[in-house]
Amino acid sequence: MGPGGYTLFWWMMAKKKAPKELDDSSLLEHAFRGVDPLPGRKIGETATPSAPKQVKGNIRRPAPMPQMTAQPAKPALPEIKHGDAPGVDKSTARRLKRGQLPIEARLDLHGHRQAEAHRALEAFIVGQASAGRRCVLVITGKGAVSQGGGVLREMVPRWLNQSPNRERIISFTHATPADGGAGALYVLLKRRRS
Repeated sequence: MGPGGYTLFWWMMAKKKAPKELDDSSLLEHAFRGVDPLPGRKIGETATPSAPKQVKGNIRRPAPMPQMTAQPAKPALPEIKHGDAPGVDKSTARRLKRGQLPIEARLDLHGHRQAEAHRALEAFIVGQASAGRRCVLVITGKGAVSQGGGVLREMVPRWLNQSPNRERIISFTHATPADGGAGALYVLLKRRRS
């Protein structure tokens, strides 16, 4: 049907006076009275609904969701070994090794099992760093000399290099004999930022 065909169709429909009380299907039936169906079709036959047509034009689409960018991972802090003092001036490092810095808190891990000692050390470091302490003493004990030393003496330096302890520590070193020697560590904590 050409463009003029629709006008003719609506003009013909206007001539057929449809009753006002009819529903849509009755109205459609009334409109097609006197129309011959195409071969093989009946008027009133229901066709399967087709997919809705895409409407072109200014369609408001929701704004795209902002993409989450991954936060850059903090660079891993270097492992500290006994006597290392990265970021500390030579004078402070020397005073730490000689036991000349005032010890502000002590933790004695004698008699603790490994898991208990690990939890106690972590809580101690977090607490002392939060309190603004600078130099603390951690006593591990020397362990059985015949067996190469104690488990805690070996593990505490590892735990000090693990998170969250490592983020709070600048340096650690063996204590002087007066404070426990190889069975204790001086731990220098970072200054608390205010």
